[in-house]
This record gives sequence, structure tokens and C-alpha cells, in this order.
Amino acid sequence: MPRATVGALIAVGTLLASALQTGAAGAANGPSANASQSRLASFWTAERMRSATPLDLLPVKAGAVSETVRRGAERLVKPTLPKLPKVPSVREAGGPWTKGGAVVKTAGRVFFTYQGRQASCSGDAVTSANKSTIITAGHCVKLKGAWHKDWVFVPAYHDGQAPYGKWAATKTLSTPQWTASEDINYDVGAAVVGPLDGKKLTDVVGGQGLAFNTGYNKQMYAFGYPAADPYDGKKLIYCSGTTIKDPLLSKDHGLSCNMTGGSSGGPWFTSFDESTGTGLQSSVNSFGYQFLPNTMFGPYFGDDAKNLYEKAQTS
Repeated sequence: MPRATVGALIAVGTLLASALQTGAAGAANGPSANASQSRLASFWTAERMRSATPLDLLPVKAGAVSETVRRGAERLVKPTLPKLPKVPSVREAGGPWTKGGAVVKTAGRVFFTYQGRQASCSGDAVTSANKSTIITAGHCVKLKGAWHKDWVFVPAYHDGQAPYGKWAATKTLSTPQWTASEDINYDVGAAVVGPLDGKKLTDVVGGQGLAFNTGYNKQMYAFGYPAADPYDGKKLIYCSGTTIKDPLLSKDHGLSCNMTGGSSGGPWFTSFDESTGTGLQSSVNSFGYQFLPNTMFGPYFGDDAKNLYEKAQTS
């Protein structure tokens, strides 16, 4: 069945106008950044960030999806932020996040060059041993066999502003399945960024927690910076509600959400506390079905997502 990646895969038209190719080949790891922090900070001007567009939609081959997602023991990583009291989820299909808290600093826009043009996604800073790890979607680091270049993370982005700086990637990675064949069930990517002004990323903006192998049908919050109509990429947008397990071809989470292009790679949280803006990241904005509007899907964080995180945080 046709499907479309959300966020990085829209340049024209609507989010669900086409579908995602899941069969391209790639390398084991993304390239190290070959540009200095200062060069990329100069390259990504306010105007370039404002005008960056999501990537084009791609055709899908329905049979390319894997049969299973490897699952192991549950693992939780606490955020390097306040503790997480449990609060009820409030259903929201897509609206500006106005409650503040840590998420406005840990979430941000991702900018990169793909096929010679500037494009955007979303990402999230997470607790990590190197204090420098960002989780995003696989197609936000690599697509059609090519690793993106000039990759930077801008936490708390707002209308061309970078209040906490532009953090250049020294390394980008994805799950083995996304790297090898761009399998939508494993559309998870990561980036390691270099220090900025002598400081590490999570020392500046904090880091959210993570959750792996926690099952389905969870109350979750999804965040991102959609840039395609009706959004403009200037604000952090969120959706919330109880997820479903994708009843069709994938093994992923589904959530009622109308976020569009540019939101790909934005974090999904369980145990999210609205008062502190903290949670445990357990998926990312990934794709939508053409025939199922206003529903976002995100990959299940199983063993391979956990291994990707471990590799990134120790890089």
C-alpha cells in the first residue's frame, strides 16, 4: 500500500500525496562532518533556515516492509531533567506547544543539504554518555542511499533564530535496516554533535529520557516543527493521545496527528509531564498512509533502536 514519510519528505503538495521508498542501499554509518562548526554556523543563516524545505515524496513498494521488529527486555533511560510525575494525556491532534518546560529546549529543527538543496527535519536532544546525542528519523540523516551533508541541530528554533546555537554533527547514524534498505519499520536516526563554545549539547539544553521495548497502545505526546501547509516551521507543534498499533503493513505506533512536512524526526514521549516538559522518548515522527489522513506513524523502539542509541552515545 502506498505510504509517505512525514516531515522531511514534502517539498510541494500535502503530506500524504505520495509514499516512501523503502529499498535503497547505503553505508554502515553516516559520514563525519567535514566542515567546521563555524563554517556551518555561517552557512545556516536565518534566511537559509527559513527557506529550507522538506524533501520530496518518494514512491513505495508495499512488499519492502520487514516481517518483524526485534524486541527484547524493556529499558528506560531517565532524563537529565526533573523527575516525571504521571499525568493524564490530553488529546491534541496538532497545535502549538505553549506550556514551556524542558521540551522547548531539547526539541529543535534539523537542517541539512540533500541533493544540492537545503532541507529540514526535527530532532531531540537525549540523555547520553557523551552529552552530545540527538535522536531523529532515519530519513533525516540518509535517504535514497545518500547521507545528508551540512547537518546541524538548532534547539528551540524560532523563525530563523537559534537561541542555543547551531550544533554541527560530527557523525550521523541510522539503524542497520534503514542503512541497508530504508525499511520503514526502522526509520530511526541519530547524530553526534561537536561542542559549541566549549560546551556540550545536553549541558546547555538538557536531555530527555528514552524508553525501549515498552509495548503498544500507550499515551504519548509527539512534537515537531512542521513546515508544510498549514504550518510554517516557526513553532513547536504537538499532538497527544493514545496510540494504536499499525493494523496494516508496519509494526509501528499510530497517533491522531495532522503535522506535515518538516516534523519528521520529532520525538514521541511516554510518561510525559506537561508541567515540566519532560518524558521518555519512545518513537519519532516517521510516515503517514495516503488513505488515512490526520494520522502519524512512528517506529517501535525495539532492540535495534536501542543499539543505535548505545552506539551514538558512546561515539
